[in-house]
Amino acid sequence: MHCHTCQTVEDVFRVVRDKEISFIQFWFSDILGVLKSFSIRPSELEEAMTEGMGFDGSSIEGFARIEESDMIAKPDPTTFQILPWRPEEKPVARMFCDILQPDTSPYPGDPRYALKRMLAKAAEKGYTYYLGPELEYFYFKSSAAPDIIDEGGYFDAPPLDMGMDLRRHTIFALEKMGVRIEYSHHEVAASQHEIDMRYDEGLKMADKTMTLKATVKAVAMLNGVYATFMPKPIFGINGSGMHTHQSLFKDGKNAFYDPTDQYHLSASGKSYIAGLLKHAREITGICSQWVNSYKRLVPGYEAPVYVAWARRNRSALVRVPMYKPGKETATRCEYRAPDPACNPYLAFAVMLAAGLKGIESNYPLPEPVEVDIYHMSEVERARLGIQELPGSLYEATQEVENSALVRESLGEHIFNKFLENKKIEWDRFRTHVSQYEIERYLPIM
Repeated sequence: MHCHTCQTVEDVFRVVRDKEISFIQFWFSDILGVLKSFSIRPSELEEAMTEGMGFDGSSIEGFARIEESDMIAKPDPTTFQILPWRPEEKPVARMFCDILQPDTSPYPGDPRYALKRMLAKAAEKGYTYYLGPELEYFYFKSSAAPDIIDEGGYFDAPPLDMGMDLRRHTIFALEKMGVRIEYSHHEVAASQHEIDMRYDEGLKMADKTMTLKATVKAVAMLNGVYATFMPKPIFGINGSGMHTHQSLFKDGKNAFYDPTDQYHLSASGKSYIAGLLKHAREITGICSQWVNSYKRLVPGYEAPVYVAWARRNRSALVRVPMYKPGKETATRCEYRAPDPACNPYLAFAVMLAAGLKGIESNYPLPEPVEVDIYHMSEVERARLGIQELPGSLYEATQEVENSALVRESLGEHIFNKFLENKKIEWDRFRTHVSQYEIERYLPIM
């Protein structure tokens, strides 16, 4: 049961027949990046592949209002894979879907479509967008409380690293589904882990990110533990980020690379990074989209808070990994703000939009900041013009709302639905009386 590289509808029919596939799951993402799925039997596959399968969109967050709820899920045959965590004797497969309206036009509320639109914009300029996100996550005993399963730390080996077998099973499963893995290791915090995928082209990588999250959770569940991508599940220790390495290629060559530059960065590479920096505050609400995300984005835990770039400095928002001779294709920047609970389709779309805007408008790149920004005084930061990322979902949502860049890259429908959802989330959080407040205030007031 190895990865099936299907290219055409015929390939899918053949594998389903040869492998005696029992069910085919149709996967897609809602606006918040939650994986949605329904299953069909092979007898329905022919109709599904040609016309798509109708479903009721009103039950999906942000997908449609009740009176216009008919949607069509049209599977992408190139994403066909057998799910390795399902029984081998009656295998189950999955395909990612594009969501269409009844007249078969793309549905503007489909996050995958928003990313495809941005990628098409890059392609018009001759660019292919490559990404390599690094997803951190925790293993807990259950979803009821953040009870750790190991006391390991950064790069620890067993017996301190109790998650190693879980990671190994997860990686084997991912590789069977065509997701190439480069690294995996124990992270800084107890019970925290990281699996890094080999870089790939934009849409494929967004699909792979969804696949990785689903696989990590499925393998954990089969082993009686719970895996979570929540950005900050435990106070006082590191949260989970999704550092996103990115580059643009043109005519098969890395467009960020210039051998004559002191940083080995081309003019467009520099302007791309300048675009990420200039629009960082606007895109934060998309890359860090939960109330809890802002418990991670605080000084002191390796998460970036200040808008600056550097080569070695891990307190900076954008890092440019040092160039290795002969590794021109590896020239890239690493955007460190996103967390793994974001919607990868939307997060990748707004990062690309910010970078492309930088190239289009020739933004100048400020000097790198190689000193620890956490230890600078406010006056020093102001002197260097170093801004801060939004400190709360409320502030981030306001930035999103005022951003022409985000509105354009997501499209009106997703932009408005996303904001509506986040305002409700913030309001519920703001008016909720927490355990902290009861313990802190009730005895003294």
